[in-house]
Amino acid sequence: MTLAAKAQVPFWPVPMTLHTMAVMAFAVLFGPRRAIAIFAAYLGAGAIGLPVFSGTPERGVGLAYMIGPTGGYLLGYLLASGATGMLASGRGTIGQVVAMLAGLTIVYAAGIAWLAAFVPANRLLELGVWPFLPGDLLKIAIVAFALRFASRLRSAHA
Repeated sequence: MTLAAKAQVPFWPVPMTLHTMAVMAFAVLFGPRRAIAIFAAYLGAGAIGLPVFSGTPERGVGLAYMIGPTGGYLLGYLLASGATGMLASGRGTIGQVVAMLAGLTIVYAAGIAWLAAFVPANRLLELGVWPFLPGDLLKIAIVAFALRFASRLRSAHA
């Protein structure tokens, strides 16, 4: 999870991390309990001050970082880990994509709800959703493609 948060991919209009991709992949691959455990451990490491989050230590560490503008997205990732894992369980590719889109909706809902404490309401979507949505949709597509490809490989070797 930390590697995904630290990995920055040049993207427009903002650089993209692989955070969302890791959250969704863990949820679909490992199910809700393990995905929540992974993300809770990640949040715990960040809370005690380890520089695990994107932009740390430059933008702060620990609880100070977590209560900053991106704190709602972190909570959203935790909630999405469970929801995505539950919704994707036993589903095919389309069901998994729908589960990941539902998880992404949770991430954005929690993120902009928290972000509202930091930016004017009329700028929430402009600052908290639109710049990230294309990259997040691309990441979901990559996860879906990778899972489908891995499934076909397993079938071919079975």
